[in-house]
Amino acid sequence: MKISFNRESSQLKDPVCGMDVSRDSRYYYNYSGKDYYFCSEQCLLKFKQNPQNYLKESESICNDKQSCSIGTQITHKKDSQATQYTCPMHPEIVQDYPGSCPRCGMALEPVVAKAVEEKNEELIDMSRRFWVSAVLSVPVFILAMSVDMMPSLLPDGMSMKMVQWIEFLLATPVVVWGGWPFFVRGYKSLQTMNLNMFTLIAIGIFVAWAYSVVALIMPHIFPPMMQMNDGLVHLYFEAAAVITTLVLLGQVLELRARSQTNAAIRLLLELAPNSARIVRDDGNEEDIALEMVQVGDILRVRPGEKVPVDGVVIDGQSSVDESMVTGEPVAVKKFAGEKLIGATINSSGTLLMRTQKIGADTLLSQIIDMVSKAQRSRAPIQKLADVVSSYFVPAVIGISLITFFIWWIWGSEPRLAYAIVSAVSVLIIACPCALGLATPISIMVATGRGATSGVLIKNAEALEIMQKVDTLVVDKTGTLTEGKPKLVNLHAEDGFSEEELLRLVASLERASEHPLSEAIVNGAKERDVELVKVESFNSLSGMGITGEVDGQRVAVGNLKLFESLNINALELSKKADIERFEGKIVMLVAVDSTAAGFIAITDPIKESTKEAIHNLHAQGIKVVMLTGDSRTTAEIVAKKLGIDEVHAEVLPEQKAEIIKKLQAKGHIVAMAGDGINDAPALALAHVGIAMGTGADIAMESAGITLVKGDLRGIVRARVLSRATMRNIRQNLFFAFFYNSVGIPIAAGVLYPFFGILLSPMIAAAAMSFSSVSVITNSLRLKGIKL
Repeated sequence: MKISFNRESSQLKDPVCGMDVSRDSRYYYNYSGKDYYFCSEQCLLKFKQNPQNYLKESESICNDKQSCSIGTQITHKKDSQATQYTCPMHPEIVQDYPGSCPRCGMALEPVVAKAVEEKNEELIDMSRRFWVSAVLSVPVFILAMSVDMMPSLLPDGMSMKMVQWIEFLLATPVVVWGGWPFFVRGYKSLQTMNLNMFTLIAIGIFVAWAYSVVALIMPHIFPPMMQMNDGLVHLYFEAAAVITTLVLLGQVLELRARSQTNAAIRLLLELAPNSARIVRDDGNEEDIALEMVQVGDILRVRPGEKVPVDGVVIDGQSSVDESMVTGEPVAVKKFAGEKLIGATINSSGTLLMRTQKIGADTLLSQIIDMVSKAQRSRAPIQKLADVVSSYFVPAVIGISLITFFIWWIWGSEPRLAYAIVSAVSVLIIACPCALGLATPISIMVATGRGATSGVLIKNAEALEIMQKVDTLVVDKTGTLTEGKPKLVNLHAEDGFSEEELLRLVASLERASEHPLSEAIVNGAKERDVELVKVESFNSLSGMGITGEVDGQRVAVGNLKLFESLNINALELSKKADIERFEGKIVMLVAVDSTAAGFIAITDPIKESTKEAIHNLHAQGIKVVMLTGDSRTTAEIVAKKLGIDEVHAEVLPEQKAEIIKKLQAKGHIVAMAGDGINDAPALALAHVGIAMGTGADIAMESAGITLVKGDLRGIVRARVLSRATMRNIRQNLFFAFFYNSVGIPIAAGVLYPFFGILLSPMIAAAAMSFSSVSVITNSLRLKGIKL
């Protein structure tokens, strides 16, 4: 099985700010016949105003780390396998070296996690700055609180002037060195007009520190009402230092929590074994590195060992634990001819296998690739947060300025001090990091959780829509049934022998790729029937096949085929009804325009199907079956399973039409299928669900893939979707509610009534822990029971 999504994700250079962006960026502009891509709307608008100015400057943007060209793919001087980094809030930002996002200022993280977690340089740096800042901030805070609340504790001979200079000496390294990353990111945000949380933090810390420096050096310039008995002015060095330390603490906790969101991918990466035991042509065996395994190699898998790569059993039998890939806890029996999935565990017997897929083509690699892409995709619900965030920071700066002037003009004395404290509190408490993280972190955790249960989410949109689905359309063969049909009966009309009929039909079917054809060919081989060459083969979609065998014109299919060929088969079809009533698939046969007999094939219903449909009904989902089989067979299967609606004898192109009709009635439709003929319907449905045991094109067209090909996976996907959207709504509510309540309190709305004015330090603590709370809430999805 191969799950591949080859969507181009080449990187480009933003000609305005020099940031690496991908072709997925929604900000692009065609100038002089060439497309240019941008990291943000601000950069796009700047470029439109004066393209030539930025095209000339773009040459100087490249540095010794990278070589770039505008409108062409970037080539980094490092090897092509270099780790790429992206922003969880802005997945269109991609670069091949660590740093911070030019739009939101957040630390970038690897696009794909490694099996062994790499050193997080950002976390190491922030931790170092936090601990040094904490050591310096604690005495500043204690000193400031002692002066305000218990001045008698100060040592004899220590004047207030001396205290203030000590505060300055301790707080300045915290602000300048500890807070340096915030000032750099804040400056970049102003430079590119991508205002973000670091804009607010940098302004808030700088205002508190700069005000204190001026008041320390030149206290006489302040109004008498602000001066104390000794002519000094109250300073806020402790606020600047503690705010910096608390924001650093928030960054450390956030970076640690974010590292856990990729735990599912790391778990998948760790599954792959490091070596394989190859069996040479001369019978000798040796262990080789996994990278040396080639397609076609014969490998031995001993009890307790992991299956190295994808392949097929050629000798031996055993039970294989596939739970780490499919989510199914029961070990699967494996015999000769059965497929093996790399990284699964051989439980008991010894197996010889032939390698079929290696490297990036293995199922495990494709799962990791799909999960990584899904984690970077954006759910429709995120648009709300994006719209709010785009206006949020400018609005907060405006509110902060209004707060400052209201306090300065109408506030209580000392007005200027209260004005600065309130304005800084508004800037600090309103940082929108929690709002930006609310959706992407939940998506990252949820897609990883789904992968460990055999539910592969292609994109966040499919995950969001899945919770709204009220109608499930399912194909029969390979979806409801095992997809492994078997020839069970053969009827020949007078004048034809069963053996001759089987020889003609099997010879013709050998030229077809239909699953039922394989069952007939295998049935002929089991009966030692010799097959012959076919000429003028023709496949009529949804009806059957025709061709010449030994000079005889042979047709195999349904009544529609016979009607199109003007062959009378009504009586023969009635004889076949007894087989249909038993749920078998019947194929009529004509030789030289004469009804010659029929072949009966059975395709057992999957053991899990009935349970899955029962659970879907319990969730209020209507189940509709589409099949090309006869109505009699289809209705018998539907009755056994309790399916609500049946559409039988459906041509492939009619499947899409039925889905359109259901959608026109207002239904949110999911389509589950596994064949090539299901691809158009899967793409048309609100959510396409592919069986992992089916055709690659079906998986390409679907938004969700069930590795096991088990309908119970749809129940899991729906549970995951509901839990994820509930989690996102909780995060968004918390972020909106937090800012809605926090900003007015920080602005001083409670002061006239209760005399409460929020300290900037408390605002910094609240802001820092809001992001951590959102991430922690998202991480709860790792423990959801599917």
